[in-house]
Amino acid sequence: MNWYLKVLKQYADFKGRARRKEYWMFFLFNIIISYGIMGLALGLEMPSLSILSSIYSLAVLVPGIAVGVRRMHDVGKSGWFLLIPIYNLILACTNSEEGDNKWGANPKNPNNELNEIGVSEA
Repeated sequence: MNWYLKVLKQYADFKGRARRKEYWMFFLFNIIISYGIMGLALGLEMPSLSILSSIYSLAVLVPGIAVGVRRMHDVGKSGWFLLIPIYNLILACTNSEEGDNKWGANPKNPNNELNEIGVSEA
């Protein structure tokens, strides 16, 4: 859940890098919440809850794109690669580019993995 909150704290931050764990944890929690709301709407037979699902999806659209762009940066590609259908999935599963690249330092640091959540570098 910390990774999900980290992405929400960096709501529209398209600079920097995001490691695989951050990207996929956000994706996982996003799917769980979306399907949870839809399941509740179907289970309780309340169509008004499906509107809540749409509002939630719109609310996390920008953070989802931002973490995707940062994920592309982490593998050494431009954020525009997010628009290429199959290749972006391959890149999202690829390991980080070692060391620094033009988008910043490698976020994969075993010493302070969760200590730096939500802290941006100047």
